Amino acid sequence: MADAMSEANLVMKTARSLWARWPWWLGSGVVCLAVSALPLDPAIRLTTLLTGISLIVLVAIGHALRHRLSVHEQRDLAGLHRLFAADAAPSFLTDDAGRIIFRNAAAETRFAAHGGSFVDILGYLSTEPDAVMLRLLHAAETTGGAHEDIALRGRFLRLGVHATGQEAYFWRIDEYERTGTAIGQQSFALPSLIADQTGRVLDANAALLGILGKMPARLGDVIGGAVSGDLVEINDRRFTLLRETASDGSHDLVILAPRQSEQPSETTNGFDHLPVALMTFAGDGRLRTANRAARDLLGADTLTDAMFHDLFEGLGRPVSDWLADVVAERLPGGVEVLRARHLGDESYCQITLRRVVHNGEVSALAVLSDATALKTLEAQFIQSQKMQAIGQLAGGIAHDFNNLLTAISGHCDLLLLRHGKEDPEYADLVQIHQNANRAAALVSQLLAFSRKQTLKPERLDLEEVLSELTHLLNRLVGERVAVQLVHGRKLGQIRADKRQLEQVLVNLVVNARDAMPAGGTVRIETEARTLTEEMRRGRASVPAGQYIVIRVVDHGTGIPADRLEKVFEPFFTTKRLGEGTGLGLSTAYGIVKQSGGFIFVDSDIGNGTTFEVYFPVHEAKETAETPPPEQPQRSLVRQGAGVVLLVEDEAPVRAFAGRALRLRGYTVLEAENAEEALRTLADPALEVDVFVTDVVMPGMDGPSWVKLALETRPNVRVIFMSGYAEDSLSEDQARIPNSIFLPKPFSLNELTATVQGQLH
Repeated sequence: MADAMSEANLVMKTARSLWARWPWWLGSGVVCLAVSALPLDPAIRLTTLLTGISLIVLVAIGHALRHRLSVHEQRDLAGLHRLFAADAAPSFLTDDAGRIIFRNAAAETRFAAHGGSFVDILGYLSTEPDAVMLRLLHAAETTGGAHEDIALRGRFLRLGVHATGQEAYFWRIDEYERTGTAIGQQSFALPSLIADQTGRVLDANAALLGILGKMPARLGDVIGGAVSGDLVEINDRRFTLLRETASDGSHDLVILAPRQSEQPSETTNGFDHLPVALMTFAGDGRLRTANRAARDLLGADTLTDAMFHDLFEGLGRPVSDWLADVVAERLPGGVEVLRARHLGDESYCQITLRRVVHNGEVSALAVLSDATALKTLEAQFIQSQKMQAIGQLAGGIAHDFNNLLTAISGHCDLLLLRHGKEDPEYADLVQIHQNANRAAALVSQLLAFSRKQTLKPERLDLEEVLSELTHLLNRLVGERVAVQLVHGRKLGQIRADKRQLEQVLVNLVVNARDAMPAGGTVRIETEARTLTEEMRRGRASVPAGQYIVIRVVDHGTGIPADRLEKVFEPFFTTKRLGEGTGLGLSTAYGIVKQSGGFIFVDSDIGNGTTFEVYFPVHEAKETAETPPPEQPQRSLVRQGAGVVLLVEDEAPVRAFAGRALRLRGYTVLEAENAEEALRTLADPALEVDVFVTDVVMPGMDGPSWVKLALETRPNVRVIFMSGYAEDSLSEDQARIPNSIFLPKPFSLNELTATVQGQLH
């Protein structure tokens, strides 16, 4: 290849040399023809005629050859212009004397004020422009290409030259920061690498790595045995090899210039048929190209001249600003999940945006993937977190409300003891008491939703439970709605809190009644179902096993699809203001989940709604009867006699409980906290029969101080009271003998009956 290039260069130089003398050859030919017309010796006339004709033919051949060479040169110049016109680096084409034949836009901008010849421009960059140019031209004639680094303040200029084979030379000036051994070529639009004299690759830019897919080890792995000016083929793409040798001979810079016909086109079939959704955008956000996968993802056959902000939204700021920042390199790119406008409100795309340079034009490449499922999962996770947070909040609110309600209803009980039915204030006190009980029921529903209420599970037969509940349900639904029971066969038994299970059924039936304002039938079905494999419905996963399904079916107005996922949220209701609190279904949900079951809802607008509750079948285990533990001997205490140590940090609750117990004849010792209670018990002569203590208090909690007190008073009975659920105490309570739990709010009679039960 190198020999062929040398021969071609020799022919071109010879042709130019001949053509440079064409006036002399033409004049000599004309003179010979004139002499042949004179009356001379015939032999002389023939010789001069042939010589003249030969000279004129030679001029004609030279002219044709020159024309052909000119066409080739113009075509090559056009190719160079297409290849490097938009290059970010200043590029020149000169003759061997430094006269500029062509310069690109970057060269015009960078060196417009520094002379008309290339030597003048080098004079601006170097103190020895002639020496630098001669060194590089000589090296280019020898090796085909060379480069030399010119040190400036804080940066380098790399001056590269390539012999074009037409007594013209291609120059390129790259500027980069001082980075040690780094080549500073990562900004090249053209694939390039640096190799030492042994052929070991020292560095490669991103454009080349994108073609190869990995960092090459040896130069031969990339270009084989090709030399500067050769055509090389890499991964079915053809490049012209440009190879520059450093002036000190330490390394070579190899640049792969794509053939004009091989320039990668974003509209080629290869791009369009890639299985990855790809789009490119100009700096102003206008769409340049979108392949088939991108168009299919966005559900559009054509996206001509679409803007980035017309296709996507959802950053919290204009998406076009994000794209402009990436193109201008103010941001390195990144990944965002945006809503796809063409696909509807609930459709999202994950977009990876990167700045790219193609054919000298800067743009943004967007890689798209469908993120709708990801956003749905994220929304479900947020919903789960929200429900958990509301549950924790409900538990805390319930504790504080229970303390308040205990004080309100308790002092109301004390007032009722002093007022008879004939008293004018009696009716008002009854109203206060009833509304306090209603508030207590509302707090109980909050605890049910947060799954922190105290359950007393037992084995239940659903047929019996529903039969007993039918009368109440018929009264609840009224005359226009009928309740129909349909039982399955061989139902088995479940383990649940009977009172809470009844509340679940009441809530579901009442909602079914409200969905049928014109009347109808609420159908309650039971069915035994065996799941041989895990069943998934929505976010729930029901393990394989035996279940009893309770189904509540109505034929009412139905629930819209966008509200189905919210029906179990607290305070969510489709009823008008004043018709419901929105806690019924959330309470049912909490009770079912706390009982180990599952609840689902299906609805069809205009055709009704079906709620399904799954409870696992409870198989009774035969256990050997164990004799009850021997109760410690204790003296009998008559009713209204005994000493009670009352420990409660809430002053209103402590005041009510103390007065209530004293009214029943008990001796009451009060303490504000655990530390005060232990100081009271420090007197060994003091006899105490019952500890009545709050569970959660500032400082030491109830179970902790009771354990210390029982070390010296092992026979004292214990009553724990709390506005929280008993579950928060169960483990500590199990380790404390002779203890029971009294949930708040409690009435005067409940308190005194519990204390009397512990004493007798």
